[in-house]
Amino acid sequence: MASVKTLILRAPGTNCDMETAFAFEQAGSQVDIAHVYELIRRQKILSDYQIMVIPGGFTYGDDISAGKILANELRLKLGEEIQQFVDDGRLILGICNGFQVLVKAGILAAATAEINHTLTLAGNDSGRFECRWVYLRVNETSPCIFTRGIRSMYLPVAHGEGKIVAAPGTLNITLSYSDEIGNIEAGYPYNPNGSIDNIAGICDASGRIFALMPHPERFIRWTQHPRWTREPRKEYGDGFHIFSNAVNWVKTI
Repeated sequence: MASVKTLILRAPGTNCDMETAFAFEQAGSQVDIAHVYELIRRQKILSDYQIMVIPGGFTYGDDISAGKILANELRLKLGEEIQQFVDDGRLILGICNGFQVLVKAGILAAATAEINHTLTLAGNDSGRFECRWVYLRVNETSPCIFTRGIRSMYLPVAHGEGKIVAAPGTLNITLSYSDEIGNIEAGYPYNPNGSIDNIAGICDASGRIFALMPHPERFIRWTQHPRWTREPRKEYGDGFHIFSNAVNWVKTI
């Protein structure tokens, strides 16, 4: 494939679209940022892209519940196009508010209908907005395309409704909150929201639809690390590899 095209989908209240676009551009993709109504009015055509991303923010002010209004728009007005996008073997990424949208629109669990009724995101156990950096461990047996070759990450979180609630054993766990040494059974504050099994990110059975609560787009360059002047320098921030994995995978199809 000569080029990779990524669509960053935004709505009123989205606030991480520019950072996400920058991350994909640095990874080698062409990027368009489009308002959801550009897709609904067919001013942008989803099938023109290989990757669709719903970035972080507070779409429609998180009225009703986080991500619910945008989720309803996608499900009711773009459901067939998104399902065709998935059936065509393309990639979907949801970050923070995007995670909430993918869950509530039923996109993430499309391949396993029963999960639609058991998976949700609830308010943080702390009862407050959690905004800080967290340690993450990757499940190396996960089929997720976005996390291939990654063992651990250190990324920021910023959410008030990030607690993953699901029936035991129903999710493809990709990312788990951990402590500094990789213990994925550590509780709060390492797990900022109280998610079952310390889950921070999940994917569908194919590994092509990935959702996570932490923000990889906020750690692309080493100088974004909170201790960048005190720790050994890396070529890229930990989040960069999620985007480069996606772009490189698309180049192979």
